[in-house]
Amino acid sequence: MIKKILKKTFNFFGYSLHKKKKHVKQSKPILDNVFSMESALVRCVKRGLEINTVIDVGASDGRWSNMCMNIFPKASYILVEAQPEHEEGLLEFKNENPNIDYILAAAGKKNGTIYFDNTELFSGLATEKKLDENCIEVPMISLDSEIKKRNLDGPYLLKLDTHGFEIPILEGAKELIKKAELIIIETYNYKLTDDSLKYYEMCSYMEGLGFSSIEMVDFMRRKYDDSFWQMDTFFIPSSSKEFTYNSYS
Repeated sequence: MIKKILKKTFNFFGYSLHKKKKHVKQSKPILDNVFSMESALVRCVKRGLEINTVIDVGASDGRWSNMCMNIFPKASYILVEAQPEHEEGLLEFKNENPNIDYILAAAGKKNGTIYFDNTELFSGLATEKKLDENCIEVPMISLDSEIKKRNLDGPYLLKLDTHGFEIPILEGAKELIKKAELIIIETYNYKLTDDSLKYYEMCSYMEGLGFSSIEMVDFMRRKYDDSFWQMDTFFIPSSSKEFTYNSYS
């Protein structure tokens, strides 16, 4: 009876009466992206990761390293980028941060020169074969030679955003890899070139180098058919303490 009276009263004044919905407390924010690059790096630090030098290959204008500096602000950073169009951004980034330096070159197996497909500013690819279109010749450096020349100390974090040219870069980084505590590689569900590896093949290759996958982040679908295209895979030494425990809880 009281409920009906209240309803009529509210209706008379142009209002309606509704039952209040019960608020369900969320244990975690709904928009919290645990599979983001930054979230994974934070988790690695919580597990004890320490880094002295970050080598960012395929650095573009430095945006990835800029994010990484939030997690490793005291590390030294070497950014390797082949496309000259990014130099203005890299120079600005270096001038703002004393722990930053960059190399305008492609990374590869040895020092020299190599061709580069610069069709897209943020999606270039080194290639030993000269292309008919959108092809420039750029310097090539091995990461081992740069680390030695600059006397940069480990432990290292190596990040590769190199669109299928990963194996030659890793072959030119054998000494670096010995002191690497984290290697982040952009891995693919499709074979980008005749010599590139799909993500599961990359995992097998890295196992051969003594590294195992610990995180997978930044999943991407391709525009063509909305299928799984790529992700960034984190590799740490297979001897790491994380792999001594094989249970869920």
